[in-house]
Amino acid sequence: MDTRTDTTEAGHGIGFGEAFRVWLRVATLSFGGPAGQIAVMHRILVEEKNWISEGRFLHALNYCMLLPGPEAQQLATYIGWLLHRTAGGLMAGGLFILPGVIAIMGLSYVYAAYGNVSFVEALFFGLKAAVLAIVVEAVVRVGKRALRNRLMVALAALAFVGIFFFDVPFPAIIIGAALIGYFGARSGRPEFAAVGHGGNDTAAIDSMLGEAVPAHVRPDTARAFRVGAMWLTLWLVPVVALLVAFGPTNVFSQIALFFSKMAMVTFGGAYAVLAYVAQQAVEHYHWLDAREMLDGLGMAETTPGPLIMVLQFVGFMAAYRDPGGLSPMLAGTLGGLLATWVTFTPCFLWIFLGAPYVERLRGNKGLAGALTAITAAVVGVILNLSVWFALHTLFRETFPVRTFPFSFDMPVYSSVDAAALALAVAAATAIFRFKLGMLTVLAGSCAAGIALRLLGLI
Repeated sequence: MDTRTDTTEAGHGIGFGEAFRVWLRVATLSFGGPAGQIAVMHRILVEEKNWISEGRFLHALNYCMLLPGPEAQQLATYIGWLLHRTAGGLMAGGLFILPGVIAIMGLSYVYAAYGNVSFVEALFFGLKAAVLAIVVEAVVRVGKRALRNRLMVALAALAFVGIFFFDVPFPAIIIGAALIGYFGARSGRPEFAAVGHGGNDTAAIDSMLGEAVPAHVRPDTARAFRVGAMWLTLWLVPVVALLVAFGPTNVFSQIALFFSKMAMVTFGGAYAVLAYVAQQAVEHYHWLDAREMLDGLGMAETTPGPLIMVLQFVGFMAAYRDPGGLSPMLAGTLGGLLATWVTFTPCFLWIFLGAPYVERLRGNKGLAGALTAITAAVVGVILNLSVWFALHTLFRETFPVRTFPFSFDMPVYSSVDAAALALAVAAATAIFRFKLGMLTVLAGSCAAGIALRLLGLI
């Protein structure tokens, strides 16, 4: 694996130190789930820094949406790899999850030690309102760029209706959109043309590269074999070692095996897989109860990093309650880190192994049409996540509608949380009307949440 970072072939004048600072900034701003995180990356990397073109950003995003695992983290890894080879991918992908690892671990300590997090809950209350506004902004931002014609709008609308009202599986939506886009492009329909590279892309990576392609971007069978072997070893050897050393009933073996399986089937975004994780962790393994699972999700929703970081909290609580000969806190720490390792190591495998081949296909007309349609469908999927988040932020109760063929949750309007609604409206006003920065809005919402708790209003 070549980890050189010279700027003659990768980075194109972007210093590694500058890249580190930018990726650290992206990581610390990565609130709000995949919609907000992707919007942050787009704003900084495409619009502000002009490091990568609109077309290449969307091409990478479409590939990451097809993979199991957190698409925003994989997108960061992909772009980091484009700019600074393997070392850049490791830096971007690693930094993306580092703040979440630290935050969730710290909150897990507090949660395990004290059994309640009243002060933190107040902090979360304010953060959730701001995150909702940020997610809505993300939908608007991504939608403006992806929904370029009525057909793309229709695809997004169909995706939203299908997944929200009829519980259509995410893979089915993506496959359907891909087929529509592929055959639409092959038939010559202009609506499925790839996103253009106009506007401010004159300094973007495509223009810097011209017709040349850096060596590390070109597919190489020998390299692919080495990459696959190394990352499979890093991922699976600890799992096998734990199974051999402690047996399949040991909590660490169970964590390693269960979350490795999750890493391979986490299609459809964090919420899709978390429903299954919650069921298994609560009902099968009895690692924690349903209320604790929701508390963990609240931590993940309102801390930097992918929502799937809640799996670290699940691993922490599992090992904390079955420490064996270790102290509970040490066991919890190791359990949380183990869950994180087997969840995210495969993400680097998917990118470093597959990205060169995906880059080679960028000029393929049929594939470009398929990915363009997928992008439109993804806007509908992100909108679904936004509505889901709003239901659980602004209303204390929802009730399920399960009358064939419908399958969705309706809010109990009498349970609206007036304080959460007021904070969300204030945060949205700050973002859309006054154009305040994300950190400013998040900090103000945190302070508001704590103030409301001190006043006894929440």
